[in-house]
Amino acid sequence: WTVKRRMPESAMPFINDRLQENQERLAREERASRPERAPRFVFEPDAVMARLRARIVGQAPVLDAMEDMLRVVKADIGDPHRPLAVNLFMGPTGVGKTETVRLISEAIHGRADGFCRIDMNTLAQEHYAAALTGAPPGYVGSKEGHTLFDVELIQGSFSKPGIVLFDELEKASTEVIRSLLNVLESGRLLLSGGTRSIDFRNTLIFITSNVGAREAGDYRARFQHGWRRWLGLSPRREDRVLERALHRRFDPEFINRIDRVLPFQRLDATWLDTLLDIELGKLNQRLARRRARLELDNSARQFLCRVHDDRFGARDLARRLRAELEPALARALLDRPADDTFLALLDGDRLSVVPVDG
Repeated sequence: WTVKRRMPESAMPFINDRLQENQERLAREERASRPERAPRFVFEPDAVMARLRARIVGQAPVLDAMEDMLRVVKADIGDPHRPLAVNLFMGPTGVGKTETVRLISEAIHGRADGFCRIDMNTLAQEHYAAALTGAPPGYVGSKEGHTLFDVELIQGSFSKPGIVLFDELEKASTEVIRSLLNVLESGRLLLSGGTRSIDFRNTLIFITSNVGAREAGDYRARFQHGWRRWLGLSPRREDRVLERALHRRFDPEFINRIDRVLPFQRLDATWLDTLLDIELGKLNQRLARRRARLELDNSARQFLCRVHDDRFGARDLARRLRAELEPALARALLDRPADDTFLALLDGDRLSVVPVDG
């Protein structure tokens, strides 16, 4: 005879509780022993954005979009079969389009020229597509696979993305622009020789364009005089002017491969004081190599900011500093090469720079 002992029902809840506790303990130990997956990219989006917001003014929506892009890239959740991001910057000259790319490169790679820049205004003829993809088979240089692209700067590394800038895209020929379709779609460019390709899947792609800037400027000018100025300028309508110009110049299949189309706004006179501080900061960085420093008194600031042409943006002010401030500073430095702090002030109708203690 086999006697089966039946476990008391009161013991069942106790055993179930112990089994659940053991399972929870094992799960906790497994989580504790599992190494945390560190982010692949080492840059910090907050640090990059701090640099951008200190130097790019009047472009808050663009900077917000750049912050979103950097966080997505840092999280490494993008499509692995495309470039990390494709951004088109639109707007007039001197508003910060190229400077934004330089600052991102500086923050990520430690140098402002750490990206591959392709000046598209040099590729105005159809046959210049070979400058990007290499000479076709049978032509001189086809076996070497020469190209304008700097592969190392484009591909980056495991911990740092590569960066490429296609500057002034609208000035390139249509064939040159179409040669970039595969780059934007699949992140690869097959060179004409057929044996080599360039991988853009670890790359931040930036495109700048002035297309539509003149039309937008004309639209803005209509609201600066006469009865229209009482209506007020509509930034949304100005953006639509740019959008129409964009679709007139580029094919839909090209535009459809761009992640973000970001219009940069013109910089009017209200930003002059801030722009002057930024330019002065750049100048003082260069003076630091000589252990010198420059300050401006109110008369010098007002003189440098006396006029502004928003068609030329920040470059108009930077040009004025080079033409009117730097010569006076150079005279002071050559007269007194010792370490010093200098002050710029208005002397009659021109700027003068003197040592602070003298």
